[in-house]
Amino acid sequence: MTETVAVRGTVATSPRHVVPEAGAPITSFRLVAAASSGAISGGTASDRAAQCNWFTVTAFDDLAVHAAECIARGDPLVVTGRLCVRDWEGEQLGVTVDIEAQAIGHDLAWGRSEFTRSVAGVELPDPLSAVPGVPPSQGHPTAAGP
Repeated sequence: MTETVAVRGTVATSPRHVVPEAGAPITSFRLVAAASSGAISGGTASDRAAQCNWFTVTAFDDLAVHAAECIARGDPLVVTGRLCVRDWEGEQLGVTVDIEAQAIGHDLAWGRSEFTRSVAGVELPDPLSAVPGVPPSQGHPTAAGP
């Protein structure tokens, strides 16, 4: 099964970043999403965990590098990407739900984030610096000034 999804959740594990000798950089982490906004209340930790959906999020290339630099355990995120559900066998049977990330961003309903534009690891100038009336230090034209 491969579907494109958008998931809102919290980073549950510290991101793991690897750069293989041959291949693209990879960053992965676990994301936990409540089944519904008021679903998690009371009960034991195990009961609350059962009311959540758990995903393994994997990012590649530049997205992997940027995610490794910007994401930490506990961050609220919005992730879009391809959903992949896989059955596995071991001592028990199980299912894993993976998201191959196409975009990752902080969930601004929970706080603020600051964006820094880059291309191939090189920081670029502020694109609004050439806009009349918008000082480069102020950023977005609707941002609150000092």
